[in-house]
Amino acid sequence: MPDSTPPRSGHLPINGLSLYFEVHGKLDGSPRPPLLLIPGAFMSTRPMSSWVTTFAEQRPVIIFDQQGHGRTPDTDRPMSYEQFGDDAAELLRALNVERADVMGYSQGGGVALQVALRHPDLVGKLVTLSATYRQNGWYPSVLEGIGHLDAEVLAGSSIEKVFTEHTPDPAAFSAYIDKMKVLNVEDQQITDEQMRSITVNAMVIVGDADGVEPEHAVAMFRLLGGGDEEAAATGTLQNVPRARLVILPAMSHLGISGEADVLVPMVTAFLDDVPPVTPDLF
Repeated sequence: MPDSTPPRSGHLPINGLSLYFEVHGKLDGSPRPPLLLIPGAFMSTRPMSSWVTTFAEQRPVIIFDQQGHGRTPDTDRPMSYEQFGDDAAELLRALNVERADVMGYSQGGGVALQVALRHPDLVGKLVTLSATYRQNGWYPSVLEGIGHLDAEVLAGSSIEKVFTEHTPDPAAFSAYIDKMKVLNVEDQQITDEQMRSITVNAMVIVGDADGVEPEHAVAMFRLLGGGDEEAAATGTLQNVPRARLVILPAMSHLGISGEADVLVPMVTAFLDDVPPVTPDLF
């Protein structure tokens, strides 16, 4: 049955930020670990509401606004994927969560990887949605487009509106955009060796028309332990796989963010270790 517990929300002092968070469902006493859901670049918690609502029918969900995003004001603190991963970990500790499954979309997926790398004791399972582990996993045109962003381009957008609700200074918004450009064009450089060091079960999800090159998604899947030659040889899976790969057809980077109804059941089966089913064909 869906958990009718009203969301707990507010701000917490996290690594120099006044970080906005929400908790949907009860963290204490749940038979399933909570899911930490991390939105993408420039996003707040609000656009992820369909994911939160659907996941919260089965498990507690924690979601938050990253530095400068949504209801978390920006500060003079530099931005980095590593720092954002530390923020997420500190939020879990502040909420007295010993271990959570972690899922991130786009930039949030890169942050989820950092949580798994830098705070492995906190992570049960890992899901990346339309994310990369290195900057060159994006099509070059994606990085070029990000490089053209500025405060003028985003004037009148929901990004500017939400930002100026807590920080009306135009110079602060411009500085935030500049930092985000550096973060998303230059900062993410996880090595193959680091990816192999992630030992938790993982799921990689992209669209076939995503900003993420499909070859990169396959590389992530393999580095995270994906691939089963015994299953390939026999045509059946004998064990729950360590890593899973999903590529949705005719699906763009923005489009996939609206596919909660399709993807949540797949992710839930992964999080719950649902065993593979093989039909009786012969």
